Amino acid sequence: MAAINDNTIRTTMQRYSIIGSAPKLVSAVKKALIIAPIDISVLISGENGTGKEFFPKIIHDNSPRKHNKFIAVNCGAIPSGTISSELFGHEKGSFTNAESEHAGYFEVADKGTIFLDEVADLSSDAQVRLLRVLESGEYIRVGSSKVRKTDVRVVAATNKDLLQMVKKGEFREDLFYRIASIRIEVPPLRDRGEDIKMLATKFSYDYAEKHNRPPLMFDESAYRELMSFRWSGNVRELQSLIREMSSFESGIVTGEVVKRYLSQKNHSSSLPVVYDTAQHDYTQERELIFKLILQLQQEIKDLKSRFDQGAYSSPSNKIHLSSSINELHRQSTAIAAPHETSHDVTMNDNEWQNYDEAYDIEEDTTRHNTSSQRHSFTDIKAHAIDVEEEKVKTLQDTEREVIISAIERNKGRRKQTAEELGISERTLYRKIKEYGLEHRNNRK
Repeated sequence: MAAINDNTIRTTMQRYSIIGSAPKLVSAVKKALIIAPIDISVLISGENGTGKEFFPKIIHDNSPRKHNKFIAVNCGAIPSGTISSELFGHEKGSFTNAESEHAGYFEVADKGTIFLDEVADLSSDAQVRLLRVLESGEYIRVGSSKVRKTDVRVVAATNKDLLQMVKKGEFREDLFYRIASIRIEVPPLRDRGEDIKMLATKFSYDYAEKHNRPPLMFDESAYRELMSFRWSGNVRELQSLIREMSSFESGIVTGEVVKRYLSQKNHSSSLPVVYDTAQHDYTQERELIFKLILQLQQEIKDLKSRFDQGAYSSPSNKIHLSSSINELHRQSTAIAAPHETSHDVTMNDNEWQNYDEAYDIEEDTTRHNTSSQRHSFTDIKAHAIDVEEEKVKTLQDTEREVIISAIERNKGRRKQTAEELGISERTLYRKIKEYGLEHRNNRK
């Protein structure tokens, strides 16, 4: 193996467009070159945007496998239900839409290298399968019992702390030590010092060349601002900032200009959200809700009127009408429901009675609805009266208690009870049957 000297490292970094001379970055490249000829699994770790994706290529291109396939797989982008099929293949008919057999990446990349990016996102099933192929080179397609063999080198990458995931039981410990035989840490941009200057200048020239305009120049105060920033998004975030400044600035950029752009970026992405805890008047919201519900109520009445006039005399039209009324009632309920727990909505008895009159129109037309479709607006009223108790009682419990109390106060007189509750006698009678309250005093 040829000696890994400074010239070899510099040439490699130029080949893969890795800009910088920070000791930690140079050390990572050197480590990748040293380990490349040794056929062993490697784990690349580092924050998002640090350039982890360059290192698997460096390893593959400087290994005996360089003339065979290199396949990069983003484990986080593949649904957990299909990751095993993508990696190891499946047989025809092994699951829905498996219309033909499929060779997985480990089969296709035989004698080559597989780069598993975001390896921490592998499902439990895929972790078991990956462990087996690393230990013995054996795998089984999904839906098959036939053991197959492959010879693949695995290079994995993650921005997560796999050891912490192992401790929490989220990642297999035996798999961790298999894929992390060798670990290469890619440093974050904030730890690369003067590299930030070189990267900023390069990104400025790249943008200028692509868009045929003069490149931005940075004075020392601008560089100081760039180097003092934390860069949570690392190289990608720096590149995004330079592109933004190159679009709106020209000539020499000062520290004040950089500070202004960084302040805008920091304000939009890093500052905590401050919530206004002052009491809010929901009058306008209530009025809007009432208008929407009353509009839906009018549409229901119009449909009922057309029904009475014979416009829907055929069975199919009656079914269509029933469906339309159901949908209108569902919409009106959906409009009111999100506001049940967000704040106290105070409604007078006339408003609640209007709701139930609209509901009675639907009840006359769609008597065969299921119980889940038969919640009147009285449900909302009962819930609004006692929203705090909703935490420990169901809506049905609360409604039943309200009805029982009203019946007892009115000595079983249904008409007075219905008037007190703001509902029709028909609705009250249905509720009495629904909650098994027929044994209560039943005077007219």
